[in-house]
Amino acid sequence: MPSSPSAGPDAGKKSPLAAAALWLQSLRPARTRINARERWRIVLGSFVGILLAGLACHVAGGTADSALLWLVAPMGASAVLVFGVPASPLAQPWSVVGGNTLSALVGIACARWIGPPELAAAVAVGAAIGLMLALRCLHPPGGASALMMVLGGITDPWFALFPVLFNAVLLALAGIAYNNATRRAYPHRQQSVADGKGFSQAGAADADLDAVLARYNQVLDVSRDDLQALLEQMKWQAYQRKLAGIRCADIMSRDLVTVTHSTLLEHAWALLRERRIKALPVVDADFRVLGIVTLADFMRAAELQGKGYQGMDTRLRKLLGAIGVSGKPPVVGQIMTRQVRVASEQRYLVDLVPLFGGTGHHHIPIIADDGRLTGIITQSDMVAALFESPKPPH
Repeated sequence: MPSSPSAGPDAGKKSPLAAAALWLQSLRPARTRINARERWRIVLGSFVGILLAGLACHVAGGTADSALLWLVAPMGASAVLVFGVPASPLAQPWSVVGGNTLSALVGIACARWIGPPELAAAVAVGAAIGLMLALRCLHPPGGASALMMVLGGITDPWFALFPVLFNAVLLALAGIAYNNATRRAYPHRQQSVADGKGFSQAGAADADLDAVLARYNQVLDVSRDDLQALLEQMKWQAYQRKLAGIRCADIMSRDLVTVTHSTLLEHAWALLRERRIKALPVVDADFRVLGIVTLADFMRAAELQGKGYQGMDTRLRKLLGAIGVSGKPPVVGQIMTRQVRVASEQRYLVDLVPLFGGTGHHHIPIIADDGRLTGIITQSDMVAALFESPKPPH
């Protein structure tokens, strides 16, 4: 039989034209998923932060003609991070203060001791980034601070303290006040693994996330803990969406094993054992639900509840082999539960969660619009539907 053309060694490879189209699509700017209120919050915060830092530093720096002496340009980029993405690890106070100040010191050292400005600029930016990574204060504007020192020919270490450090501290303080006043936690507290509340397999999920991040091996503009929190929220959102869309007819067991009011208890017991089930719906000739007989009904009829399992076989045999006053063996109608909670086929599964979780129900018969029994839902059916394993990502 000839092989399919898609099974060759070149299967899955894209043509140069398709690859170029995908590359061009990657240049398209990403959508900013925030509303107008958040946009204005960021704009106003940046305005307030730079204004306060500028005014304070201008007063402290005297009446110098050059703005360079009291406000440095990288603070504008720092304001974008502090007020635009206050949850980012790159925007935290230590990153703002340490990143700008230490990078400025590196730039000053390179401007003083390295002759060619091109070489000094390259060394200053590279060394500043390495220092920020080592001291856990990576801050993109820090690279600009280092470069600014070289291009401006600044060789006085005092400049790293004023205005750079002074600017950075004031901007961070403004960020703390403004972000918290507008309900944005800043500094953004990183949750420890012990603080997390998730599924019982949280430990395994943590290890999986760490393994994926280790393979990715790139700096992310989101902390590991925030990434984990987003993933947990996504799981919960997907869980709610899936639960909201499932109807009883989608998951009910249709392979029904039923009995009638007059079915012998011995036969009903045999069905429970042979089929390894725990409940039997009791129906009439039109397949309408009259009741349900469960293992608990047998235990109650045999007077086993509350007495442990001692003598269980004897009591059950006595029940199944008993002869009533009419001279006939006992039937299902004598022990069945007559008040049965049923649900329609089109009812949403979310409506049944309280019944399974809070009222002790383990089996719920499902009926059609005409009232006839069409299926049954058990706790196992619900668990299988809600926690179905997702497909692995491509």
